[in-house]
Amino acid sequence: MKRPRILVVDDEEGMREVCSDTLEQLGDVEVVTEGDPLRAKTLLDEQSFDLMVTDIRMPGLSGVELLRHARERDPDLPVLMLTGFPSVETAVESMKLGAVDYVTKPFLPDELVANARRFLEARRLKEENELLRRQQRRGRFDELVGESEPMQRVFDVIERISGTDVDVLVRGETGTGKELVARALHQRSQRKDKRFVPVDCGAIPENLLESEFFGYERGAFTGANSRSIGLLEFADEGTLFLDELGELPILLQAKLLRTLQERKIRRLGGKQEISVDVRVVAATAQDLEKAVKEGTFRQDLYFRVDVVQIHLPPLRERGDDVRLLAQHFVERHAREMGKDVKGFTPEAMEVLLHYRWPGNVRELQNVVRRGLAMTRDDEIGVDVLPDRLVTTSGDRPRGGSRKGLGFFEQRAQRVAAFEREFLASLLRSHKGDVASAAKEAQVPRGTYYRLMKNHGLKASDFRTG
Repeated sequence: MKRPRILVVDDEEGMREVCSDTLEQLGDVEVVTEGDPLRAKTLLDEQSFDLMVTDIRMPGLSGVELLRHARERDPDLPVLMLTGFPSVETAVESMKLGAVDYVTKPFLPDELVANARRFLEARRLKEENELLRRQQRRGRFDELVGESEPMQRVFDVIERISGTDVDVLVRGETGTGKELVARALHQRSQRKDKRFVPVDCGAIPENLLESEFFGYERGAFTGANSRSIGLLEFADEGTLFLDELGELPILLQAKLLRTLQERKIRRLGGKQEISVDVRVVAATAQDLEKAVKEGTFRQDLYFRVDVVQIHLPPLRERGDDVRLLAQHFVERHAREMGKDVKGFTPEAMEVLLHYRWPGNVRELQNVVRRGLAMTRDDEIGVDVLPDRLVTTSGDRPRGGSRKGLGFFEQRAQRVAAFEREFLASLLRSHKGDVASAAKEAQVPRGTYYRLMKNHGLKASDFRTG
């Protein structure tokens, strides 16, 4: 991360030195001082700064004029005005031009440091949010969001087959976004102006499946008082998305196979064959090869739908896509809920990055919605995250060699080691008093207890007789 750069402009050498010495208390910053406001104007043209502190009354060019020039060059540059001769008119003009604050000389060093820290932090957060937005624009594929290599492969396959009409099998764990892939395929096809018909094969009662898929004629069975078209006919000229294909009973699989081969259906109770022009995108979280071997899924149907296969990776294998998705969901759902929430605190984001997400993207979306509902601040903090995230985010196998482990595995191990030492240190400090330790750690007591259990810690081991 680059060091923040601060430009101090004042025609009095002593004041420049005081400002420089004071601002260096911020730590890892670079302070550039300039006594000539005209040369400062040139510096603003040639270099970039993260904060400008300038006097108002200076010969050659006033601080207000320098402020106006700075805002033209960098509209987001925070500018702090200094003056020994305050006036309402100058203050109003400075604020209108975009000065972030107005400090009267002489000032308290702590006041200058506090203001500078606040403005630098605000600029850093704004730059990070803008970076995230740019990343989201680059990493978004319709409603699919991701920059990781596995997701780029998914996007590449979608693009490659977008001009074709082949049937597709989307595979991935529950909650990875298989329907979003199907919708992206539909939107990029020549059928985009026709229907997209999603069907959850596992949600339709088995005794209704055939009539739902193929429709029926009047009198086909008791209660069939009028003709009804089925889902295949309804999707004619469009895309039929068969979610959880592996849930279809074996008898219906045979009828579906015939339809996909001949592109014709016959309604229940009907004699006439009806042509259907439908593209099929199927999805499953099951191991269909295993189902074929076990005899619960037809091999010929498997080969028929598996013309092109797209594998959606689980969220735990997508690295920093978690960060992009979390911000994406915050922006979407904050608007829906009418909440002014910008994102996650750094500590909360670390928890998200280290959690394994067994429920994948759907689970992350629900965690974001919960956080937005529960938070009273403009950021979602650790205190409103579900306990299961906080207590298991660093839960990876500990001990043994790190050889062969990737970045995320090693990071998770180090986080787990830190958690255990942090919890134990506080328990030692408070002699096993969990309530006091939790208060100092700034986490709910229940969460602290769960973290202790996760790391095999007992309060009694830290109490002195």
